[in-house]
Amino acid sequence: MEQTDALAAFAALSQTTRLDVFRLLVAHEPDGLPSGEIARRLDVPANTLSSHLGVLARAGLVMTERQGRTIIYRARMDNIQSLVGFLVNACCQGRYDACGFPLPIPAPRSRGLAMTDRVYTVLFLCTGNSARSILAESILRMDGGDRFRVLSAGSHPKGEVHPLALKVLGEMGYPTDGLRSKSWDEFAGPDAPDVDFVFTVCDNAAGETCPVWPGRPMTAHWGIEDPAQAEGTDLQKEAAFVTAFRYLKTRISVFLALPIDKIDRLALGNRLRDIGRLEGASARTPADL
Repeated sequence: MEQTDALAAFAALSQTTRLDVFRLLVAHEPDGLPSGEIARRLDVPANTLSSHLGVLARAGLVMTERQGRTIIYRARMDNIQSLVGFLVNACCQGRYDACGFPLPIPAPRSRGLAMTDRVYTVLFLCTGNSARSILAESILRMDGGDRFRVLSAGSHPKGEVHPLALKVLGEMGYPTDGLRSKSWDEFAGPDAPDVDFVFTVCDNAAGETCPVWPGRPMTAHWGIEDPAQAEGTDLQKEAAFVTAFRYLKTRISVFLALPIDKIDRLALGNRLRDIGRLEGASARTPADL
């Protein structure tokens, strides 16, 4: 999040009624509330509430979603998470575990996912499948629990996982067993499993012509800079992997908080693309694959 965006968010929340509105909407995630219900609960005149909702929307803290003839207002949780991340970004160079600072993200388990027994298959793609997609695979495997089957692959796999990716994952307490660099062809054949979500985490992979994935998956680009390209001392190179880990963990945490089984495909696609615009997004961010 840029400083100007953070200042706009703080300004919007610095007024009592707007703060009450935002906190009320957060309490009613992921369903949201219509404006009439917000006005009733907070005892605010409708015209006054409309003005406050406009300020919150312009600051990126509130979004609208049409449900039939009703407009539902929802809190932009991805942006508030970015705001918290902006505040503590320099804390221990992102190594929150090193200084005891709590991660600025919600618990990965969400009530939306708890409503279904379905196991979703997620495929992370990168060109070399040695760093970013490997980090993402391990994070979702652990944070997503038994609700997800997680895969990763590359268009031109390097054939081995970057040692710093394995080191950072191990130090963060994330699994490294079974991680390997492999071609995306493994998941494109007639015997491949159906895939529900495909996320590219590097710009090169997003720009390539992907195979036809079985299962008609939803796709989005979550590109971040390649930590393997970092230069400098060994500590500086490792810090790049820690930063990549933090950016991917934030994206995955927002993804896990989505009510996947409760919103339509169009709305879900918009949410997935919004995740790709969170802090740390690489310069080139296609709207989709």
